[in-house]
Amino acid sequence: MSDILSDLSAGAQRSRLLDMLNEGGARRVLRAPSPDLGLAEHLPFPFLAIIGQLEMRTALLLTVINPAVGGVLLIGPRGTGKTTCVRSLTDLLPYVEVSTCPEGCLPSDLDDNGDPDVCPECQKKLAAGEPITHLEPVKLVELPLNARLDDVVGGVNERIAVQQGRIRLERGILARADQNLLYIDEVNLLDDILVDAILDAAAQGSYTVRRGAMVGTYRSRFVLIGSMNPEEGRLRPQIMDRFGLRVPVQGLTDLRERYEVYQHVRQYQRNRRRFLSEWAALTAEAREEVTLAREMLKVTELSEQAVEVGLSLVRQLGIDSHRAEYAMFEAARARAASDGRDLADIGDIRAVAPMALRQRRSQFMVDYFERQNAEDDTIQEQIDALVSGDNWEE
Repeated sequence: MSDILSDLSAGAQRSRLLDMLNEGGARRVLRAPSPDLGLAEHLPFPFLAIIGQLEMRTALLLTVINPAVGGVLLIGPRGTGKTTCVRSLTDLLPYVEVSTCPEGCLPSDLDDNGDPDVCPECQKKLAAGEPITHLEPVKLVELPLNARLDDVVGGVNERIAVQQGRIRLERGILARADQNLLYIDEVNLLDDILVDAILDAAAQGSYTVRRGAMVGTYRSRFVLIGSMNPEEGRLRPQIMDRFGLRVPVQGLTDLRERYEVYQHVRQYQRNRRRFLSEWAALTAEAREEVTLAREMLKVTELSEQAVEVGLSLVRQLGIDSHRAEYAMFEAARARAASDGRDLADIGDIRAVAPMALRQRRSQFMVDYFERQNAEDDTIQEQIDALVSGDNWEE
């Protein structure tokens, strides 16, 4: 042993095996440069850097401030900034309370007696004063057109089933969109089977997946945002009615504004980080304003005049859907809250009414009810004729 130590101290050649062990494993991995996986950075265009399109930006901000508005549908030709504007919302989105329980329990879930309606495990945590939620930023979840039904609602994890021999249900896009924004670009081109799944989840706030003997029920309370080009096809009336606000988006007509759009896009494409840093302060301020508006919304009410004018307007326009006044009133409250006011007035109704009420009147249904009323009149006339002819008493 002493000879070996003397050889090492004298600078004898080390074993190649020691060199291989020294260079291999974790040390080599730690020293190796990170590979370029081709993953894109999330650097969305700043929301406040978008030129013009006031109604589009207002509608999106109102639905972020008050999810009860029911979402936004943007309708317009290609290249008018619809998708860019929606994706730019990510830097303005607030934080929400998210459940840490697999069952999705929240402290606000109460039973008829006002007690927390949560699972036994969460009941123990609440009794011990432990939290069952944490704060997370609202996310923009996108639903691609090439998504399968299992991608949207969830299904069996095929990789785990093959590799581990276990069958497990995975959450779908609709479950991941819970308490978030669900964005569908070219929503009018979405397969009918996916539209049906979205409509079911939007109506119930949850949905159930059945795969053989396995059953999973998931929360799905999302704000639906869609964009479409009407040249490529119309949107089914069922899902059209689910959008609280509808905004037509046209190209800018002011030449100075169009040139300003060109300059902003050119600066953004040349150096995205620098362009974002130039707008960072305004973006942070806008995010704070959104948070304050959401707090103000909790105490914001509608004036009596606003309610009277809104309901009369819906009646005079001949709109059947009760979602019309709901979307209008909630948007009016959000607008007042964004202005720091706790009372929405007629001015707020005037500002949001076009977005909430346009494209809700169905000529088909108007004609249908007119024909039905005419048929009812004919039935009553025949009854009157029969009664008067035979002198029957009622």
